[in-house]
Amino acid sequence: MEKDFFAHETAIIDEGCRIGKGTKIWHFTHVMSNSVIGENCNIGQNVVISPEVMLGNNVKVQNNVSIYTGVICQDDVFLGPSMVFTNIINPRSAIIRKEQYAKTLVRKGASIGANATIVCGNDIGEYAFIGAGAVVTKAVPPFALVVGNPAKQTGWMSEYGHRLHFDKNGIAVCPESKVQYQLKDNKVTKLT
Repeated sequence: MEKDFFAHETAIIDEGCRIGKGTKIWHFTHVMSNSVIGENCNIGQNVVISPEVMLGNNVKVQNNVSIYTGVICQDDVFLGPSMVFTNIINPRSAIIRKEQYAKTLVRKGASIGANATIVCGNDIGEYAFIGAGAVVTKAVPPFALVVGNPAKQTGWMSEYGHRLHFDKNGIAVCPESKVQYQLKDNKVTKLT
């Protein structure tokens, strides 16, 4: 049976994985058992995808990323170089806590910058933007821009990845798409 995805000859793909059409898996990457990777994903070099991880369609995973059990990334998520997820709040080498893995959901269109760390159990909102090197220790709202250690919100981002500047009426326009956004009660919504 011919596969409809590409895997470099050095990639290791364990039994029971489902990999979507058009996906590319590059050098020295290990996709562990029962993981699900959607269509048209790009998985960079030296990536670890632990058992039962789920990646949606069109997810871009840059080099040296670790995605641990408990992580779900929806469609169009970007994971920057060397960023990492955790899955245990209080790890100890001598104590096995696999039954305590915490879930992390990265919602559609979110981007996580290079060397960022996402502490488990903290969901990342739709189209949120996590700056390079940020350490996320709490949930991130949709469209939020967060930076630093610990990560703090410094603004809002459009679906296209542009910083939003709201007028006195709480309206901003993305310079690329010309889509309007509304800020109300400290929440951003895309206007249609």
